Amino acid sequence: MSSTFSSLSYRNYRFWFAGALVANVGTWMQRVAQDWLVLTELSDESGVAVGITTALQFAPTLVLSAWAGLLADRFDRRKLLVLTQVAQGALAAGLGALVLSGHAQLWHVYAFAGLLGVVTAIDAPVRQTFVAELVPQSRLSNAVGLNSASFNAARLIGPGLAGLLIAAVGSGWVFVINAATFAATIGSLALMRRSELYPMPHAPRAKGQIREGIAYVRNRSDILVIMVVVGVVSTFGLNFQLTSALMARTEFGRGAQEYGVLGSVLAIGSLTGALLAARRDRPRVRLVIGAAFGFGVATGVLALMPTYTSFAVACIPVGLASLTMMTAANSSIQMSTDPAMRGRVMSLYMIVFLGATPVGSPVVGWIGETFGARWSIGIGSITALLVSVGAAWWARRRWDVRVRYRVGARPHLQVLHPADRARASQRVAAQDAADAQHAA
Repeated sequence: MSSTFSSLSYRNYRFWFAGALVANVGTWMQRVAQDWLVLTELSDESGVAVGITTALQFAPTLVLSAWAGLLADRFDRRKLLVLTQVAQGALAAGLGALVLSGHAQLWHVYAFAGLLGVVTAIDAPVRQTFVAELVPQSRLSNAVGLNSASFNAARLIGPGLAGLLIAAVGSGWVFVINAATFAATIGSLALMRRSELYPMPHAPRAKGQIREGIAYVRNRSDILVIMVVVGVVSTFGLNFQLTSALMARTEFGRGAQEYGVLGSVLAIGSLTGALLAARRDRPRVRLVIGAAFGFGVATGVLALMPTYTSFAVACIPVGLASLTMMTAANSSIQMSTDPAMRGRVMSLYMIVFLGATPVGSPVVGWIGETFGARWSIGIGSITALLVSVGAAWWARRRWDVRVRYRVGARPHLQVLHPADRARASQRVAAQDAADAQHAA
């Protein structure tokens, strides 16, 4: 099996990958259907209403994620995941029943989005750390990359399928179908062999464990840089559901099917980025910063596209850059964190990554309504460029990082950390010694 798919050689991971793929397709279908329901049926094409819905879905992460990370460090992660999958399925079924009965109102969607956010806040750090129990440490980066590939393969299928189903049978049935997809994840967890897991140590009950996790992160400048970059980009740039809906509806005058297609096209780039990430042994902070800069450039181009077709094509590099940044950040933090602390550290990362959305979505929605849909994308481009340049400048000063480049037929950029330069110096010294011995 090629290095890109090496984690699939482990039985438990194969079950997890397959179950998550099915559930992720349903999740993307629901996201599209929920935003389209709010935008076209329950409001007067209000970007703010869509932004509030998105914010409510992610706001609980700010409050609950730190405790969820502690749960992930203390308890059986597989059992916790079964509970969260059941809860998400029940919420999707409930919203579907409400829409199909014809009684759905905007506040109902807000309430269900908030409840789903509570469950997601618990699920996210458990899901992130559980992957480390499915493969050996040497395959963790590959497993994280394939997880992202599964998520984005679903993103490739789910939005387009949702657009077709919304046009054919309405949003209500999309929610019901999503509820059924969680059975795949629950089934995959049930079929795993406990003897083939790679259990991580559990943290014993003690006082101050959340503060301990915060202190751990505060003393790790590499993790802090990643969190700042990802947090800013997530707040203003990773609002694709909202910005694509606004562009499709208000800028290009398109319907649900075309809106769904935009999500699928974006996933082409994301899936490519995920598969490339699966080949990396150990991503570093510099890749996170570089990908954030690339995201800023790509979204700037995206905001200027004059037609629906050119806009759709320009979504591909946006998806590639965003997914490269996210997988590099996730893998870099997980692989460099003490296993007994990993749940708490990842929960803090999820607060920054997902918790930034409640802050950014209403602001981006307001910008789209006030200044036009293109500026809702443009603000993400500007902030991504600023934070990536700022992070690179900070790293250069504080970590003594050096950047070397060559412009020519094959442009080349190389970022050298002090450790890299030390290794390079050792190699040069060894080569000089060998040459001297040979000459003697």
